[in-house]
Amino acid sequence: MLTEAIQYVATSLVTPKQFRPFIRSSVSLWSRAGRCAKDWAAHEENCKTFIRETVAGMKQRRTCVVLGSGLLRDVPIDDLSAKFDTVVLVDLVHLASVRMRLKAKRFANVRLISRDLSGFDDAVAAKDPEPLSFLRQVPYLDLVVSANILSQIGVGSKRRLEAENSSAREEILSAREEILQRLVRAHLDGLIALPCKTALITDTAYRVTDRAGQVLEEADLFYGVPAPAAKRAWTWPVAPYGELSKEYQAVHDVIAL
Repeated sequence: MLTEAIQYVATSLVTPKQFRPFIRSSVSLWSRAGRCAKDWAAHEENCKTFIRETVAGMKQRRTCVVLGSGLLRDVPIDDLSAKFDTVVLVDLVHLASVRMRLKAKRFANVRLISRDLSGFDDAVAAKDPEPLSFLRQVPYLDLVVSANILSQIGVGSKRRLEAENSSAREEILSAREEILQRLVRAHLDGLIALPCKTALITDTAYRVTDRAGQVLEEADLFYGVPAPAAKRAWTWPVAPYGELSKEYQAVHDVIAL
């Protein structure tokens, strides 16, 4: 708990005010990643390998943008920094520990941007969300990596919708599935529209099973939007036995393309 408190306070000092409400969830993810390091190792290595393979086939390597850079556990930041002129990491929150790691590595060509990549506000306002439109302004953009953020956009937006307290609450909740689908499509369409190379890594569904293999709960993290054809696929034990309960685990299906 002490290390989490230190992480929270240190991150608050370097995070823009509008993004501070998201620090707690980032710290919680950091804590879980530490506890589940062994179980997450294969997933993280699969992500890094796919990104490395994507980069290996590129002739021009000027600017790379990573969407959902998070803890950088699933991003080969050393390779990206070495092979691109500029690397831009985009997420709601960049933890103090991540900033310290980058500083210690002396990655002079790595930039951090705090940004909401969901398109939530526009979707709720019945506008067409274009959360990735800012990428059109990035000069010399050769690669965009969406790193395990798409499903989190849906999960986070669902929580925000359920917590909605405005006069339009009932109307918004009744359109919840449509809003979540629009956000998933906006991210996918935004990547497709880019004139550069892209790499998408995302979990598409999850299931909770007991030790006998019985499915206790399952959900589509794309909310009915068809997932694109994958080049790679694997499973990720996000909550292995003992994390949430000794009797069940939560496993996510991951695709990469």
